[in-house]
Amino acid sequence: MLAHAMPLLAVCSVFRAPGLRRCMTVCVGAVGVCVVLAGSVAAGGDRDGTSASEVRALRVEPEAIVLEGASRSQQLLVTAERSGGGTFDATRACAMITRDLGVAHVVGTTVCGVADGATELVVRLDALERSVPVQVRGFGRYPPVHFGNDIVPLLTKLGCNSGGCHGKATGQNGFKLSVFGFDPAADYDSIVKESRGRRVFPASPEHSLILLKPAARIPHGGGHRLDIGSAEHQVLLEWLRQGMPVGASDAPHLVGLRVSPGERTLGLQSSQQILSTALYSDGSRRDVTAAAAYTSNSDGVAEVRPGGRIETGRVPGQAAITVNYMGQVAAVEIRVPRSGAPDPYPAIPRHNAIDELVWTKLRELGIVPSELCDDLTFLRRLYLDAIGTLPTPNEVRGFLKDSSADRRRRAIDAVLARDEFADYWALQWADILLVDRNKLGDRGAYEFHRWLREQFARNRPYDQWVRELITASGSSSRNGPVNFYRAVRSTEDVTKSVSQAFLGIRLECAQCHHHPFEKWSQSDFYGLAGFFNGMERKPLRADVYMPEGTTPELIYHAGYRETRMPYSSALVPTRPPGGAPPTLAEHVDPRQALADWMTGPGNPWFARLVANRLWKHCFGRGLVEPEDDLRSTNPPTNAALLDYLAAQVVARGYDLKAVMRLILSSRVYQLSAVPNEANADDTQGFSHYYEKRLPAE
Repeated sequence: MLAHAMPLLAVCSVFRAPGLRRCMTVCVGAVGVCVVLAGSVAAGGDRDGTSASEVRALRVEPEAIVLEGASRSQQLLVTAERSGGGTFDATRACAMITRDLGVAHVVGTTVCGVADGATELVVRLDALERSVPVQVRGFGRYPPVHFGNDIVPLLTKLGCNSGGCHGKATGQNGFKLSVFGFDPAADYDSIVKESRGRRVFPASPEHSLILLKPAARIPHGGGHRLDIGSAEHQVLLEWLRQGMPVGASDAPHLVGLRVSPGERTLGLQSSQQILSTALYSDGSRRDVTAAAAYTSNSDGVAEVRPGGRIETGRVPGQAAITVNYMGQVAAVEIRVPRSGAPDPYPAIPRHNAIDELVWTKLRELGIVPSELCDDLTFLRRLYLDAIGTLPTPNEVRGFLKDSSADRRRRAIDAVLARDEFADYWALQWADILLVDRNKLGDRGAYEFHRWLREQFARNRPYDQWVRELITASGSSSRNGPVNFYRAVRSTEDVTKSVSQAFLGIRLECAQCHHHPFEKWSQSDFYGLAGFFNGMERKPLRADVYMPEGTTPELIYHAGYRETRMPYSSALVPTRPPGGAPPTLAEHVDPRQALADWMTGPGNPWFARLVANRLWKHCFGRGLVEPEDDLRSTNPPTNAALLDYLAAQVVARGYDLKAVMRLILSSRVYQLSAVPNEANADDTQGFSHYYEKRLPAE
């Protein structure tokens, strides 16, 4: 059968009109010819300009296909390996067919079951061929639909539970869902039991509002969201026909999401298929490529289409594609090099390891950096970035008269040793730590700022003064860092400020629902909040030094208390984000345990965040942007460089001045702001110095 089908594939692959594709999908399995046509839809896709002789091997994912039940299907991902090295996505360039069309068939680039049995999928690209075993089980029955595992992800994909639709606080037109499905039990009650919002009609499932409204069969403020006959429509309809079950309480639950490829280098105006696989607690896996939601952090570099197909444009650079399925997130990193890169790539001088890591990334992207800036530009840049002021005329003359080869290094050392360094950086951190005289009073703001300046004047290690701030207790009129707990007063506000200021984790979303772009849930938010649950603030009588109307406070932690989740009142173990719960004794300040974990060398965020802050201050753009939003779905533009800088923060004993000296001494920092032909549109690789506005300080 296969021998007769393959020649037909080449003939039929020209019929790809959308209408015909829908027809083939509906008719598949009815007659042999229709089945073969369906299998041929994948042929004829992009080949990334690679000829047949340049392809040496094919890699097909998954390596084995198991379809359990009538509703299951499997997206394919085919990667071709070039003879000279490198890969490209060949998913839509291959011919695909199963050996036994009575067991399974191919629709587009997806394998679907026909009947129980075993067969092989054959994937062919020119003379290369790969076979993948296929098993179909339980095709005669539709698997039991689980509300949390099957319906909630569908509502998320369709946008029904987004903050702009039924997920907002007041709902929409009498129908309310939890944001991004963080509370499946409440969503079930809203859909099935709510007197006004109920969206089901058990007597006639096909006429349920949950089907008719998103399909625009009756007026719907959210517009057309669902196609009749689509896979999403079939899942909803089957759930209604099965009696709208909640699902078994012991059903396997989602524990992870795996995407492939994790990273890929693509050419301009090329494409890449993503394969998304959900991992469940019983060890089973399910293809969720069509059900997952996809977003790009740089649409100009790479956009992503429904179904997980990435398409690059005409702009070189880097992009991260976020894949989100039921609160589980993953990312695909895309690099798009510039066409016409110099070959060979020129040898560029380096001052330290920072330069080598930047040149390596620029070489990957085909970008050549600018030349060094002149001495006057360097001196002005150095003074403004390090101490926030311009050099005096005498300092300029002295620098220009210095003919030594290391005059720039000696200028850096001299500037970092000046008193203005402490003034300037105390002001920078005062902004981060919310030193506001309107909230703290004149005395509180003065004491907090004075304490900050002292840390930089002494060049005290960063981990030590952060530990003192996190565990601060005492009078706000005498103990500067304790005023941090006056600027943010509620347990929730302290939690959000600490996580963002010192870890680069934006937990505010997780206060109410699962974070839409990261793994953090409500239990993570209130687990961290447990360290601050029990903070006490007692007013003190103003002493003679206090301005009239200013009331100092005694701030301390009264001892560990268990934390409960709002609404459910369930107890939440106190623990740091991604960490294990420490042993906490009653009447002991739990902030000590948090400080131990936070400032420990194994913390994955503490050193990375401060390294990224220093980099952004010097260059106007962080390796991660925004600089305090470190997450897997917002990867750095140069991961190796950020890893190196974070390691240097730890290795140098959290000496921020030493790390800053390392950055200022690099050739990258001293590049000209004038771009060349190869880097004029580079905004991520630091191939030239980016112009930036002077800060208010």
